[in-house]
Amino acid sequence: MTTTRPLPASLGEAPPRHLTGRLKVTLAVLLVAQFMLAVDFSILNVALPAIGDDLGFSLGGLQWIATAFALCAAGFTLFFGRIGDLLGRRRIFLGSLALLGAASLAGGLAPGPEILIVARVAQGLATAAATPAGLALLTTSFPEGPLRQKALGLNGALMSAGFTAGAVLGGVLTDLLSWRWAFLVNVPVALAVLLAAPAVIAESRPADRPKLDLPGALSVTLGLLGVVYGLTQAGEHGWTHPLALTGLLAGAALLVVFHRVERRAAQPLVPLHVLRRRTVAWGNLLGLVAFVTETSLVYLLTLYLQKTLGFSALAAGLSFGVLGLGTVAGGLLAPKAIARTSTVTVLAGGGLLQAVSTAALLLLGDTPAAMGLLLPATFLGGVGNMLVIVGFMVTATTGLPDRQQGLATGLASMSQQVGITMGTPIMSAIVTAATGGVVTAGAVLHGVTVAIAVNAALVLLGVLAAVLFLRTRPARRA
Repeated sequence: MTTTRPLPASLGEAPPRHLTGRLKVTLAVLLVAQFMLAVDFSILNVALPAIGDDLGFSLGGLQWIATAFALCAAGFTLFFGRIGDLLGRRRIFLGSLALLGAASLAGGLAPGPEILIVARVAQGLATAAATPAGLALLTTSFPEGPLRQKALGLNGALMSAGFTAGAVLGGVLTDLLSWRWAFLVNVPVALAVLLAAPAVIAESRPADRPKLDLPGALSVTLGLLGVVYGLTQAGEHGWTHPLALTGLLAGAALLVVFHRVERRAAQPLVPLHVLRRRTVAWGNLLGLVAFVTETSLVYLLTLYLQKTLGFSALAAGLSFGVLGLGTVAGGLLAPKAIARTSTVTVLAGGGLLQAVSTAALLLLGDTPAAMGLLLPATFLGGVGNMLVIVGFMVTATTGLPDRQQGLATGLASMSQQVGITMGTPIMSAIVTAATGGVVTAGAVLHGVTVAIAVNAALVLLGVLAAVLFLRTRPARRA
């Protein structure tokens, strides 16, 4: 059992209805950290060619700058989420941010490929630990209801905006300064959070320390690593490539082993009764769809803007500023919409708005006039996607005691990290299959259009799942 010292009120007092000064500072510290973690997922994308030229990466080795980070960030999230439950979430949060700052400094000063890859592995591990710990601190610091919904809405908006901002910031830093600043920018932010957090964030300490389910931890971590590796290889080489098939099959087999281990474990890493909760299972599935579709749409539109319309990398990145504004607007709107209706209504309505906005992009042409359609469609799609993300976070973490919030947010973070990681290779494989490897402007437009159709269909399936499987248990109205 985990005991959490409440921040806003002493024992016996009613939880606050409005954000107090201390809660505002707590929220600001956690949001800054989560925004920084989200930026890291995309900030190096534009900088990869410059890094390769400067450090002497081979063409095949360049992809490992992204893959090394993605493997660790997705594969270890659930494991570290549970470790935070056992050892203390603030301790894990602060330790992982210290590791992130040190790894970012090492990456920014890296003299060669080996040091930079090690730094990216460390950044991925730090992200895998900090993301669920930060979310757990967020959910346990704010009482269930409107305050938590508001906090999760702001968190979701800034995380999604961070992913978009990373692409813009990476281009600006690389063009104006150096790719090294895409690493070094993390250092002062991590240091500021480390200085402020101990004063405003309370620790959660376990009264009893159950034994760590090591077989479960190993099987789920290796299984996720296999799946993520297989997906990255599929995006690079196609679905039938031996490395892709080996990774996917081995990962799937290990996840089956994990399920069997958890059925027999006396103190399982993930109690199966938690996974059987409808809100946890379907909430996380909808979150996975939300992150797969929107982050991969950024990839698809980057291809379209650069290969079909001839935009520069920086101009393409700046074009996503409208999408970022949409996600912020959706994050601010979501808590109010949930309070007035229910999480199911917000999940379905947001998904429908995202699906329609994505489907509108099927009408994109091969002239710059298409920006008149792309900008409003991505703004509205960003609003809809953020409604889904906030609805998923609220659904997946509601109704569980504080001692299981690390597990709940670990599962939610895993859905997020895996979704971000798998979306691009899936859509990349679809584009490659549709174009047959041809990279002319017309062929890329055709491939992107096919992938956009698949993207919109996935969102519609998510809407259908929300209506069918969550409608009997809507969230309580505020």
